[in-house]
Amino acid sequence: MWWTYALLSAVFAALTAVLAKVGIKGVSSDLATAIRTVVILVVAWGIVFWKDNPTDIFTLAPHTWLFLGLSGLATGLSWLCYFRALQLGKVSQVAPVDKLSVALAIGLSVVFLGETLTLKAALGAALIISGTLVLIL
Repeated sequence: MWWTYALLSAVFAALTAVLAKVGIKGVSSDLATAIRTVVILVVAWGIVFWKDNPTDIFTLAPHTWLFLGLSGLATGLSWLCYFRALQLGKVSQVAPVDKLSVALAIGLSVVFLGETLTLKAALGAALIISGTLVLIL
């Protein structure tokens, strides 16, 4: 079932790039990112209130807060850079470079999480890097 969500994530990410490129015309990329973030905030909390128990927030360990906070910081910085890149470049170039995050995540998961680098994962990362180079050069 994970792959269904991963595929939907890819579809929504592709839509994000195209819709954002249209939406940022004549707007600061930082303001555009802030607007997008508010929408995401409302949607995410709406889902928590609909599906989950929002009081669980009070039982989270400090370790969880720290790493989710750092993840949020990384996400915010990624979005700010992504929107600025979209404002300056073509979607067909920005999106593939952004997806280098997949190859980087594979490497970081090996180094920091101790995940095993399989031949399949290494080949996939190499193909992503190669494909990105082809699209941006």
